Amino acid sequence: MQTVSKRQESHEFFWFDSQGRKRAFPFLCYQPHEFQAETKLPLLIFLHGAGERGTDLELVKKHGPPKLIDQGEDLPFVVISPQCPLDQWWAMQENVDGLAQLTQYIQSEYSTDADRTYLTGMSMGGYGSWATAAAYPNLFAAIIPVCGGADLAIAADLKPTAAWAFHGRDDEIVPVIRSKEIVNEVSKIGGDARLTIYDNVQHDSWSVTYANREIYDWLLSHELRNQRNA
Repeated sequence: MQTVSKRQESHEFFWFDSQGRKRAFPFLCYQPHEFQAETKLPLLIFLHGAGERGTDLELVKKHGPPKLIDQGEDLPFVVISPQCPLDQWWAMQENVDGLAQLTQYIQSEYSTDADRTYLTGMSMGGYGSWATAAAYPNLFAAIIPVCGGADLAIAADLKPTAAWAFHGRDDEIVPVIRSKEIVNEVSKIGGDARLTIYDNVQHDSWSVTYANREIYDWLLSHELRNQRNA
């Protein structure tokens, strides 16, 4: 098995927030072997939870797609896993804007398929996934928020983006109602939002979710070009 250092490269993305301050997101980058082919590959952005914030990228490999890649799994995406600064949150507007800029940078720099760009995140990253998709509705073809939630006021902005949320029924850190509310609100106005609830599961609903190959097939079944032509 390849070591993680060979499978996920460390990089840093610099950007300027709305107040003109220079900011940085360290990030891990995984490129599947097929990346050298002429066909552009899909892009998956992964947002970690609150416990992995800081400046040590090793923390980002603790859960989700970076962990699977570390263990030798091959995913059919270019996978970008940024790290949130300590004492900040993905759903903060300045970080939402930074994530959008990072995504657009990767689309250009790595020649990925802009119509097959996806977003997922767990816990704090689940909140960030909802918030970023709402703020940039034409950027992601589909999202998978895991044990997160969202302000119901952004439901209309989420309508264009397919969403499949996951949550543990017994979650005491982020109650399952947080996912239920936003999925119901988006569904009520005609959006494509669904929710899978795991019985007898607390906050760690991400391990079973990211180990399920079906979620990656579901992501790949969505393309922005199809949504524009619908």
